[in-house]
Amino acid sequence: MALDTAWATSWVTASAAVVAENRARLSSLDRDIGDGDHGENLDRGFSAVVAKLDGLADTATPADVLKLAATTLISTVGGASGPLLGTAYLRAGGAVAGQGTLDGAAIVAMLTAARDGIVHRGKAEPGDKTMIDAWTPAVDAAAQALADGAGETAILVAAADAAAVGAVATEPLVARKGRASYLGERAIGHRDPGAESSSLILRAAAVAAGG
Repeated sequence: MALDTAWATSWVTASAAVVAENRARLSSLDRDIGDGDHGENLDRGFSAVVAKLDGLADTATPADVLKLAATTLISTVGGASGPLLGTAYLRAGGAVAGQGTLDGAAIVAMLTAARDGIVHRGKAEPGDKTMIDAWTPAVDAAAQALADGAGETAILVAAADAAAVGAVATEPLVARKGRASYLGERAIGHRDPGAESSSLILRAAAVAAGG
């Protein structure tokens, strides 16, 4: 079943809920290798997005929801996460602009555009111990699931599963980007908070689709 605006809205709402639930844990991860405010910042941003959902027109498309999330996150989330995730949602919305429902190919295009937006904005690569270490395996898994004939929900589940593994895999890495990069080898053993929050957000997309 193709995914529509109701799914996109549910994704944002589920993202806000899971970020709120994990706010303290995300900030704890960030405290180990960063500023310590990642959970609070994301919670504030997604709460602001949810508060604006009722203002969407009845004719809103999934892209409209994603663009609303983008502009709100950019304006309300401090640090690097706001611009990075905001760019991700903005590029994702652009990839599916004008589509009322999203099939598997559109889902993969959306996730790919989101990942590429983060790369463009943050200049990070896989292995740098950033949110890209969750997004890249997610995109790869989604593309493979599509090639294997999986439906939309299964594609999102595959992406979420791969993102979760990718987030865990940041623990032994030395950070090469952001504040954590100043720690050198002292960052080893700590999970990247951006990768972890990205994993939660991608899981929320699957949950919103019934996965």
